Amino acid sequence: MTNRILCIAVILFVAHRPAEAGHYERSQSNAAEKPNVVVILADDLGFSDVGCYGGEISTPNLDRLAKGGLRFTQFYNTARCWPTRAALLTGYYAQQVRRDKLPGIRSGGGGRRPVWARLLPDMVRPLGYRSYHSGKWHIDGMPVANGFDRSYRVGDHSRFFSPTRHWEDDRPLPAVKRGSGYYATTAIADHAVKCLKDHARLHKGKPFFHYVAFTSPHFPLHALPEDIARYRDKYREGWKAVRRKRWERQHKMGLVADAASIRADAGSVPHGQLSKVERDVGPPYHFPAALKTLGPGEVNRPLPWSKLTEEQQAFQATKMAIHAAMVDRIDREIGRILTQLRAMGAFDNTLIFFLSDNGASAEIMVRGDGHDPKAPPGSAATHLCLGPGWSTTSNTPFRRHKTWVHEGGICTPLIAHWPAYFRSQGFGKSLGSLRHNPGHVIDLVPTILEVVGGKPLKTWKGTLVPRAPGKSLVPAFTKDGSVKRDYLWWFHERNRAIRIGDWKLVSADNGATWELFNLRQDRTETTNLTKQESDRARKLKEAWEQRTQEFRALALKDLPKKKRSR
Repeated sequence: MTNRILCIAVILFVAHRPAEAGHYERSQSNAAEKPNVVVILADDLGFSDVGCYGGEISTPNLDRLAKGGLRFTQFYNTARCWPTRAALLTGYYAQQVRRDKLPGIRSGGGGRRPVWARLLPDMVRPLGYRSYHSGKWHIDGMPVANGFDRSYRVGDHSRFFSPTRHWEDDRPLPAVKRGSGYYATTAIADHAVKCLKDHARLHKGKPFFHYVAFTSPHFPLHALPEDIARYRDKYREGWKAVRRKRWERQHKMGLVADAASIRADAGSVPHGQLSKVERDVGPPYHFPAALKTLGPGEVNRPLPWSKLTEEQQAFQATKMAIHAAMVDRIDREIGRILTQLRAMGAFDNTLIFFLSDNGASAEIMVRGDGHDPKAPPGSAATHLCLGPGWSTTSNTPFRRHKTWVHEGGICTPLIAHWPAYFRSQGFGKSLGSLRHNPGHVIDLVPTILEVVGGKPLKTWKGTLVPRAPGKSLVPAFTKDGSVKRDYLWWFHERNRAIRIGDWKLVSADNGATWELFNLRQDRTETTNLTKQESDRARKLKEAWEQRTQEFRALALKDLPKKKRSR
């Protein structure tokens, strides 16, 4: 961070109490007020599902944040829910902290983080911050036990109207009865607003970090009837037509252009191609019993809309209407949170991030209370999933879906909004701009630490803390392309990828077949260059393997031998 940026008035002043042993040091700053930070995470939201990324779903609150802030076009997640959450709150790749699977290690969704892999609240507490969590957790341990001051944890991901497992401040709450008026998206926002009101009343003058993790629009497709009604007939034209319209809007926005090309020819923004629909790619897991339960309206491949029966078209259009209703409701509840920030005078100096944990899901399954085909679609008695036809649309313009590490599985919208800072930088007409600088969820921790004045600690509870791989995005706030990095790396189940510069090597079958893409020229991964660039492909494969071995060694470092295998 340059001296010029450090002196900006909106960056933080030094906390006056002495540093606690084992915590972050404080950066020197002349600022008069520390910024608050709010991270809002959606679940299974596709790249094009919100209006400011090309979608037709009504998201006016997010669109206003984008208009008054920045949109990142090449920001990545881990392709799955729990690894993304671990990476977002620790600043490490999930495999480094045993929260996504590596062969021969007790890791993955049930993995336990090393002692040194602390979460963001532990990093900002010594700087005077209070931390709040509202929504999904999906990390090992409990929120308050891991540094949050307040928490509402939704642990039941199969019931939006009547969860059986949820906690407040790490204490279990009674199961919610169906028909009580509870809806998870609203309940999560209720808790967020309550925490903010209490903060304004009890901790005025203290900065806060709030992590709001919605469970929507993850399956089951459950939505409020009035929300579904807004979209009931909107998707009868089919997924091809909706996808094409999204792509046309993205084209006009320049969402898949790269910064260098834009500078080279400001009058013509390159946009590559709309990826072809992969007709033979369906859900990542096959559940034939679920297909039977869901009935003849369900299809597990993105078939041409014209090839579907009238019953299938009606069933599929209804599913997308419910998905849209869930996204619409997220935006409405975000609006309530933003209203509270304004009411307490915190909106101007709050850095807000909005993103998704992975791409839209092609999964089709039946969980929870099962599926009653006679019940109104989207109600508590139903269990519908988006499926590959609409997932392909939600991930426009990219290929594939959640769990894959092609762009459709790992690209997320990222909106950054911080009026006080952007005003101090003289953004003016540049507000609402795009940032094509590649980034990853591992970058949020170093970005937040920079804006709050923190530095990574060297030890934690007597244990050495390894250097984290993320990069601060603060330089990219003011200058696109200013964040440099050696690589970005992915590994989830049988899917693996590495990106170095503009080149990405990706495999969807455990490394048996690799594809190579130049993302500057081909962001949507349409032209495989492994034969033309065989030497480059070989070097990228070696780089992927080297990083994997390094991450495995780190994950094993503090594990007793008897606990290493799984």
